[in-house]
Amino acid sequence: MKLTKSDTTLNEQDALQDMLESEKQLMTLYTTALFEGSTRSIRKNFSSNLLGVAENQFTLFTQMSSRGYYEPQPANKMQIDQTNDTYKKQKNLLKAKC
Repeated sequence: MKLTKSDTTLNEQDALQDMLESEKQLMTLYTTALFEGSTRSIRKNFSSNLLGVAENQFTLFTQMSSRGYYEPQPANKMQIDQTNDTYKKQKNLLKAKC
């Protein structure tokens, strides 16, 4: 089977989605590297790169959102309250252990 250009070319939405996912993965990698950095200079470098990747990710999100490719659903009040309760419980557990 011979592939044609249209079989191997991403459309705009798929290309933006791929870039967004790549930026998210980079954010995870830089966060881990920042945690593991053993010198002040390398941690500063990782931190700077992390902030740059975060800006790229937000730019891609904004572009996708403006084109109707990425439409996050707003959380309802019950979901927000449940999440707040979960984190408050975790915070209290951590305080109790200290």
